[in-house]
Amino acid sequence: MEENNFKFTNSVVGVPLFFVLFLWFVYWSEIRFGFDFDDNGILPRTFSGMQGIVFSPFIHSNIEHLYNNSIPLVVLLAALFFFYSKEAWGILIFGILSSGFLTWLIGRENYHIGASGLIYVLVSFIFFKGIQTRYYRLVALSLTVVVLYGGMVWYVFPKVDDTISWEGHLSGLISGFVLTFFYKKPEYKKVIKYDWEHPDYDPSEDKFMQRFDENGNFVNLPKIEEFEEEIQLETNPFFQSNSNVVYDFIENQESINEKNESKSES
Repeated sequence: MEENNFKFTNSVVGVPLFFVLFLWFVYWSEIRFGFDFDDNGILPRTFSGMQGIVFSPFIHSNIEHLYNNSIPLVVLLAALFFFYSKEAWGILIFGILSSGFLTWLIGRENYHIGASGLIYVLVSFIFFKGIQTRYYRLVALSLTVVVLYGGMVWYVFPKVDDTISWEGHLSGLISGFVLTFFYKKPEYKKVIKYDWEHPDYDPSEDKFMQRFDENGNFVNLPKIEEFEEEIQLETNPFFQSNSNVVYDFIENQESINEKNESKSES
């Protein structure tokens, strides 16, 4: 399992801040120069309203609307670019397009604006992807997202609040879930280190597991019948002799010299 996939880079901080600052710049431009960007939002099932698929996340009706979307965007985008750095840009771009297109299909005949659809994409993707990987860090991230933003699920249902685009929220939730199947994370699959982790592992053939009975009690291995075979060693006749061999034991070198001198004198 590759722990080095989680690296702190400039994009972890830079992209969320730049994205949110750009939203505030768009809103400031609208107020400062008297623009009305609401007409550039998503108008469902109209050709002119398709431009909102791209532009709607950057348009907000008032400062409260913008403020409520800014903090979740900073948190969720930072988490996305830290834990899913390789997939982050694809999720961000396709999340905007897919959620916007679904909103264009199912939305009410009104202009739909705001980055809340993207927020639901991020919440949905981070939550479901973490559960799918079963990797403890990503699962912990999923649970954190549930704790922070779990209450948002109620705003995907109609008639909860007529002033919000529940269609955009629902579209974002669906889009984030679908994107989890397009972006795989094979590096988070559990690495098999032991024999018992293999799917075809058979405990009955394991010598260690054979020492335990069905109740988990320690038992001895079954005795293996041993057959003793008498092996007769044949002695080579070359090493046999009828003569007796006598050995002298000499303690030191001086005794050897004295013995040699006595032999030479005789």
